[in-house]
Amino acid sequence: MATHIDKGLSTNNRQLESINTNESGSAAFQAQYFFRDTAAGLITGAMAIPLSIGIAIMSDYPIKVGLATVVFASLIGWLFAWFRPGNYIGSPGIAAGLAPVLALGVASFGWENMAFCIFLTAIMQAVIWKFNWQRYLLVAVPVYLVEGLLAGVGLKIFLKFFEFTYEIPVEMVTENFWNEARIQMVAISATGVALFLFLFSKFKDKQPAIPYFMLIIGGVVLAQFVSVPMISVEDVDLHLKLPLPAADVTLMMLGYMILFCAMLAIVDVIEQVMSNAAIEKIDPLKRKTNSNNSLLAIWIANLGASFFHGMTNLDGLAKSTTNKLAGAMTKFSVLIVGSVVCFFTFNVQYLDYLPKFALAAIMLFTGYKMIAGLVHVTHYGSYALTLAVITAGLVFKVGIFEGLLAAMAIHGLIHYMVYTKHEQTPGKEVIKRYFRNLKSDNSNLQ
Repeated sequence: MATHIDKGLSTNNRQLESINTNESGSAAFQAQYFFRDTAAGLITGAMAIPLSIGIAIMSDYPIKVGLATVVFASLIGWLFAWFRPGNYIGSPGIAAGLAPVLALGVASFGWENMAFCIFLTAIMQAVIWKFNWQRYLLVAVPVYLVEGLLAGVGLKIFLKFFEFTYEIPVEMVTENFWNEARIQMVAISATGVALFLFLFSKFKDKQPAIPYFMLIIGGVVLAQFVSVPMISVEDVDLHLKLPLPAADVTLMMLGYMILFCAMLAIVDVIEQVMSNAAIEKIDPLKRKTNSNNSLLAIWIANLGASFFHGMTNLDGLAKSTTNKLAGAMTKFSVLIVGSVVCFFTFNVQYLDYLPKFALAAIMLFTGYKMIAGLVHVTHYGSYALTLAVITAGLVFKVGIFEGLLAAMAIHGLIHYMVYTKHEQTPGKEVIKRYFRNLKSDNSNLQ
């Protein structure tokens, strides 16, 4: 009897979803928004290029592979919007929050094993999607822990690209560190950061891509008159290959890979769920998002990317916000984003005109925004803020994987001690209560 009721409810939900989709029009393309979506895609695509370059550098991945991942994820996101829309204006790409995680993978397992790791991550995400476990993740891993993790990652990004602000060409290096060339470079970088922040404050609610355009154009023009370090893009070959582990992988390493991929999969999913909540709020037509449908596109894009040694992806909030403010109404804009990035993927020689100081300004701002996310935790209370700060410190100091596990252990231990010592609740009852709350609390998650 219960099975028949569940099936009936499931059918009704699908019918309601279909009705809502039909009322708002196709998520993938609507002729009335063709020009708006095309213009938005061109603007967001141009903004996505320097951001993707910075994330690829932070991930220790070839820049061309990072750009190819954005292209493939954009194509998959658009295709699935035809029949399984997740959000309506989200722009897929490689995420800054996952960059140090991927760098950790490269350092721990070697570049040759990363395709296999991304493949494993996609399989785990497919399982999460199949059973709709994303409903439980934000209950099992509280939002404030995730914000703390992202703040720790943001600090890593900030310090990594801060070095670009005083880097000078090799031929200008002298025994005196603070020579004339380096002082000039610091002045240029400071001016670039100040200009970017000023423009962002003026246009963030109108056209947030303008600061990126002005900084890049200004940097390219300046580089014609002043000798500054430039981005060097290796023109690597992109080819299809089965994502298999290297022959020298031991059982112990394989076990560590599985744990690493589980963390990567979970963080990727949680970031997407959080992004979806924000994207839904800024949707111009106030359309509802379906996080599980977004997860479907993500894991398929990750699975496909593993065959060309690509990276993980999700709908980033920075690009999605730019996409919305640029006028996007459907996911067709994402296809245009992918087309713009695709051009530079196969014409990487044009990226050699990008100065490092301009990229540094963009990534310093990205890192700052991730750290500033701790402000969002304040309304959860002092305990949440304290634990988020501790998580950020652990992630920065001991690593993302170990830091998150340690923070979750501290969180669990504190709750266990409060219930067993202060409220005199038996340990078994505490554990049972946790799982009961997990089942009940997820009813509020979409």
